[in-house]
Amino acid sequence: MTRRITPFVMFEGQAEAAMRFYVSLFSDSEVIAVTRYAAGESGPEGSIKLAEFRIAGQRVLCIDSPVQHAFGFTPAFSLFVDCTDEAELDAAFAQLSGQGAVLMPPASYGFSRKFAWLNDRYGVSWQLNLP
Repeated sequence: MTRRITPFVMFEGQAEAAMRFYVSLFSDSEVIAVTRYAAGESGPEGSIKLAEFRIAGQRVLCIDSPVQHAFGFTPAFSLFVDCTDEAELDAAFAQLSGQGAVLMPPASYGFSRKFAWLNDRYGVSWQLNLP
């Protein structure tokens, strides 16, 4: 059996909005499957029990946690995107950084032609790279 490692992102009520936002940003992206909480289950009815989507070819899973927790996302783990060109990097940066926090603005830092690091409006960390 071939093993697969898949990023798994846990939200508290924003999974669907985040997932749909992410698939709108890059080619080869789509929502693959969505399972919702039903009435009487542990999560709010209609929220994401488990969803699978693909962004730029990478499979990702997400949920809306029915349990409130004292932790969030950290930039210590991020989604790293090698962009195809400067226009793609700039467009992704503009969309992802809106209502988010810029950790490193787009620039040449010596290790690639252009690089940016940010936390998006949902708290997920992204590194955008132009090799």
